[in-house]
Amino acid sequence: MSEEQHDTTPPPGARWRLIGPGLVAAATGVGAGDLVATLVAGSKFGYALLWAAVLGTLLKISLAEAVGRWSLASGRTIFEGWSSLGPGWFGGRLNWASVYFGLYVVVWGFVYGATAMTASALPVAALLDGTPLALDLKAGAMILGVIGLVLVWFNRYPLFEKIMTGLVGVMFVTVVGLAVIVAPDPPALVRGLAPSLPAGSAFYTLGLVGGVGGTITLAAYGYWIGQKGWRGPAWMRVMRLDNRVGYAVTGLFVVAMLIVGAELLHASNIALAGGDRGLLDLDRVLRQRFGDVVGVMFLVGFFAASFSSLIGVWQGVSLMFADFWAHLSGRPADPTAARETGRPYRAYLLWLTFPPMVLLFMDRPFGLIVAYGALGALFMPFLALTLLWLLNSKRTPAEWRSRWLSNGMLAAGGVLFCVLAGRELVGLFG
Repeated sequence: MSEEQHDTTPPPGARWRLIGPGLVAAATGVGAGDLVATLVAGSKFGYALLWAAVLGTLLKISLAEAVGRWSLASGRTIFEGWSSLGPGWFGGRLNWASVYFGLYVVVWGFVYGATAMTASALPVAALLDGTPLALDLKAGAMILGVIGLVLVWFNRYPLFEKIMTGLVGVMFVTVVGLAVIVAPDPPALVRGLAPSLPAGSAFYTLGLVGGVGGTITLAAYGYWIGQKGWRGPAWMRVMRLDNRVGYAVTGLFVVAMLIVGAELLHASNIALAGGDRGLLDLDRVLRQRFGDVVGVMFLVGFFAASFSSLIGVWQGVSLMFADFWAHLSGRPADPTAARETGRPYRAYLLWLTFPPMVLLFMDRPFGLIVAYGALGALFMPFLALTLLWLLNSKRTPAEWRSRWLSNGMLAAGGVLFCVLAGRELVGLFG
């Protein structure tokens, strides 16, 4: 650990130098699926939904700030906060929030593991296609899953943060570089900041505001600042700067991909395939328009977005599971997330990596997908509304309780995520 991570107060004038967990959260939260969703919105509606992307970025900043503020002000983990909401069972070790999180993290992790490994392997397989190193997609997915496991198995947070920051740098160069290459239309960009809802855009607007960069990794942010060594309210200003920078980068990626969709696809009326494979369609369009070099650059950025999400979840959600298991075992919570090399942490890493490989060889079972979709749809409303509860109660010191702006953003997020969850559940069971 560096010297700064041992201190309980930030060195004077060093806030910019300490930035890191926010970039980790940004890199983990923005995956290939988010890039596709933004591309499709741009391809269908041009710049008209740019305002929704900006609003979504502000919403994620508010949510992550609330997670960080809870962790620093209370000195408790987010799971410890959840476990205090409502009566406990079995000696106080379980309550409704604990049961939901336990079900969610097991089912979600099983399906997400297969999804993340496949998304990371897609650009690698495309890059190696036609070469002596050509790779089968399933084999590539399994190899990358194991590489992710190794990278965080003996984890030391400073190394993990450096890897994630490097992947963010690759994403920045490739994604923002693409937006520059396709030549954005500045007047149209400015007009896109004015809220509007073109016909048929409601679903895409909700997705941009609520979906992009919004996952369980927002809750993991509190564990990453604990690993960074930020403890106590003295780090509040550093955390807020770190969070804003991280999600400003997220917003920049979203705007850049919206520009690509608007300029490259909207004008030419080009449609993309659904899911992560839509990015392979974009690769073909880029090669036809700008040549192979730009196509290769894009695939490298596609890999950085996918693989950063993989290792971010492998590390961050495993920390959350370790905290959950410690609570079930009657041990005290660990705000510094120092259990990252313990057995529960590693057991969940193995769960994310090896059992999901079975799904690579079969159609995903309907019942499992329904459970995955239902539990996943409920997580973001669960996070927003429980933060609203925690940060307006005596569990948080009075000085750091939410004020009107934070409460307004958390409430708006809770309502938005409930609407999105409703749409998802209707789609699953309707």
